[in-house]
Amino acid sequence: MLDKENIVKLARMKMPFGKYAGRVLIDLPEEYLLWFARKESFPEGELGKLMQLCLALKVEGLDSVVKPLKYPDQQ
Repeated sequence: MLDKENIVKLARMKMPFGKYAGRVLIDLPEEYLLWFARKESFPEGELGKLMQLCLALKVEGLDSVVKPLKYPDQQ
């Protein structure tokens, strides 16, 4: 799951629904991702896996490594 393609997707894919719809995945608040983890209900498929990866990176303090990969208009 931790490969170049998924790292870039975290920096460029936008959340498709909910309170943070339109926000790039790496910019989702850690608390929001933890809420999904507590409910054990990350979305199905690729989105859910990317959100789990995002949470793992945030917990380890590595989200700053992904942020420079965002498109310039997402800064």
